[in-house]
Amino acid sequence: MVQAVVTRLKRFEVPEDLTWNVEDLFATGEGWQKEMESIEEDLSIFKQFKGKLHEGPQVFINCLSAQEKLSVRLVQAGTYAMLRQSEDGTNPVNQANSSKLASLRAKAASALSFIESEILALPNGTVEKYIEEEIELVAYKNQLTDLMKTKEHRLSPETEEAIAALGEVLGAPYNVYQAGKLADMPFSSFHDSEGNELPNSFALYEDRYEFSPDITIRRNAYSSFTDSLENYNNTFASAYSAEVKKQVTFSKLRKYNSVTQMLLDSQHVTEEMYHNQLDIIQKELAPHMRRFAQLKKKVLGLDKMLFCDLKAPLDSEFNPATTYEDASKVILEALKVMGPEYLEIMEKGLTERWVDLADNVGKSTGAFCSSPYGSHPFILITWTDTMRGAFVLAHELGHAGHFYLANKYQRIMNTRPSTYFVEAPSTLNELLLGQHLMDGTDDKRMKRWIILQLLGTYYHNFVTHLLEGEYQRRVYNLAEQGVPLTAKTLSDQKYDTLSAFWGDSVELDEKAALTWMRQPHYYMGLYPYTYSAGLTASTAMAQSIKEEGQPAVDRWLNVLKAGGTKKPLELLKSAGIDMSKPDAIRKAVSYVGALVDELENSYE
Repeated sequence: MVQAVVTRLKRFEVPEDLTWNVEDLFATGEGWQKEMESIEEDLSIFKQFKGKLHEGPQVFINCLSAQEKLSVRLVQAGTYAMLRQSEDGTNPVNQANSSKLASLRAKAASALSFIESEILALPNGTVEKYIEEEIELVAYKNQLTDLMKTKEHRLSPETEEAIAALGEVLGAPYNVYQAGKLADMPFSSFHDSEGNELPNSFALYEDRYEFSPDITIRRNAYSSFTDSLENYNNTFASAYSAEVKKQVTFSKLRKYNSVTQMLLDSQHVTEEMYHNQLDIIQKELAPHMRRFAQLKKKVLGLDKMLFCDLKAPLDSEFNPATTYEDASKVILEALKVMGPEYLEIMEKGLTERWVDLADNVGKSTGAFCSSPYGSHPFILITWTDTMRGAFVLAHELGHAGHFYLANKYQRIMNTRPSTYFVEAPSTLNELLLGQHLMDGTDDKRMKRWIILQLLGTYYHNFVTHLLEGEYQRRVYNLAEQGVPLTAKTLSDQKYDTLSAFWGDSVELDEKAALTWMRQPHYYMGLYPYTYSAGLTASTAMAQSIKEEGQPAVDRWLNVLKAGGTKKPLELLKSAGIDMSKPDAIRKAVSYVGALVDELENSYE
């Protein structure tokens, strides 16, 4: 007998305790709308400063102070709209509000664009003189220093204002991608081995079916999932091609040597550091991951190791289930090593509705943490009652703890470190959770399961995102050579990237090439490779905490509190980690190899 299709909940049907408390930002939609209108009205305040930043430090500080206050308001209003859109991208009100926000941001960028242009037009030494004469300007020193370094890449004030005014249009590629992915793309249901019909979606596939122990569910879900991707590949290719061309054009207009140099500039990362992450991990990790894939094939008794089998659980009968409440307790126990100040933040996050747990129609896939200044963080996750979810939750709580501390100890312009660093606090939490679970059991099967979770973390950051980074490198190289970025070209590049890494250990079907359509990271600059940089740093930090205890914890908490006041190399050096050399990368890859060794030995 065929089972009826299970209907996913609509957002309004979701119990409140499974949702985040967005009302902590704005009590009502009407309140948000009034604030949007008020922000737009207050943009006129900046007219009094236009053309006058050369008049002295008092006008200068008044302008920057007004800009700072506006930034806080924009961040909070923007976060509210983003969270609502993320919880239900099919809701027309949320769609409209996202559009309103994009429009307001463009207006604000246009109204404020003169600030940077006028600062850069000041005679050399003027900014430094202002800082000496006005003590309140010291807080803005990092921001101003970074701005002055961009001087050679700035366009005329009129051009910069025009670009700022086009912000909404320039953001269109990403918005087209998100709308297609979250709102428009339908997925066909599929059947399991007993003929039951199961629904499919981005969230269900990436959070559940891809990890299913049932080969029929895993492969049929993959077929359903990739069929939908294929139907949209030309649309998504147009969106991504536009994004890449935009960045390449900007790099030329701003007189950078390459788009890579431009995108790394804002991260304060050298091209050597960037290429080290991509080259060393691909070369030295591939043999370990190929062994991992072949071990799965052997243990699971697969006829062949397909791309869609890579995330299949090795021990399907041992997949610890857990409630959100129980997972929360284990996470808090694991993070006790971080001390009372950090632990209190974690407790708040887990008990005061910072987390959105539900699965509903239109909800954004994957997981993220948003940490608006002046409020608490918000975490999106689709909870599926598996212990694996505890690692995802611990990861996002790492972001929450980081930015809660940075927001507490720094002004808004000094809270955000380089994206090169930003994944370190999150992955450290995962490693601490794994270490705690490993220390708490003598059960061979449980230890194997924990190893698999840790390998999952490295797979996510050192394989999935690292190969996204390699793919970006290839695509930008083609774009700079003038090669048209068609759907076929993009898919061919993804296939070649996957094939070079997996070799003959995995059989790649032609639809594996569509994997480039699954992630929004390609619209966020050179973001994907930074996941590997963060995990490289957190691997070293986890080892230091294990060996040193409190002194290492204290160094790390000071790094988190520093926010964006230091460049990534300096930030990590103060934690005791040197990322200017490849040693830390090689040690992290070796650790992954040791985990694979341990896993292989557990089956002997």
